[in-house]
Amino acid sequence: MSNRRTLAAVAVALLLVTSGCIGFITGDEPLTFAADPAAVSDEAAQDAGYELNGTQPLEINETFEVAGQERQVTATNYLTDYQKSMELGPLGETEVGVFTVVSTPAVEIAGRTLNPIGSYSNERLVEFVQEQYSGMSDIERVGEQNVTVQGTETTVTKFAATATLEGQEVDVYIHVTKYRDGDDFIVAIGVYPQQLDSEEENIISMIESIEHPAE
Repeated sequence: MSNRRTLAAVAVALLLVTSGCIGFITGDEPLTFAADPAAVSDEAAQDAGYELNGTQPLEINETFEVAGQERQVTATNYLTDYQKSMELGPLGETEVGVFTVVSTPAVEIAGRTLNPIGSYSNERLVEFVQEQYSGMSDIERVGEQNVTVQGTETTVTKFAATATLEGQEVDVYIHVTKYRDGDDFIVAIGVYPQQLDSEEENIISMIESIEHPAE
């Protein structure tokens, strides 16, 4: 399942730079926006059996033409990635779960939020990931539940899908949620094989334990 470690990052980065909303900004100075990193608490990750794979910045630099002038926009997102491996008999040590937290700046100018992720539903987020990753297909919403993260109630949507991994098709579950904390949007995505349905409890506990800004 290692191919999915950057799915959320790709989705959020492309959402940001393909937005057409920046066109009304005037002036010629560069615009710079940066999120604060987000992560799961160490204790929650350990209890769920997930190992931190690191936090990395995702800097996007784009030039937009505004009123005949070019404007440089730099936005820094952060991706924090976790993975879970288990001993599966003859298969040996196998990766069975991936959990990703992405923080992306709201990008507010004159009271208007420009990052389109703010208006995206969980369904649209997972569709966007599918559009950027040809190995995922047959996505179907199968449930949802409300959880509280950092004092904010948010909806976690569960999807069933088929993923192509190293040439083989695997039925997976995908959990997606999004909420706003301060000046940033936080997106969390968990993926695991459907045969490990009990993994849902671990994913939910990690979502509920997200910290932002992370130390």
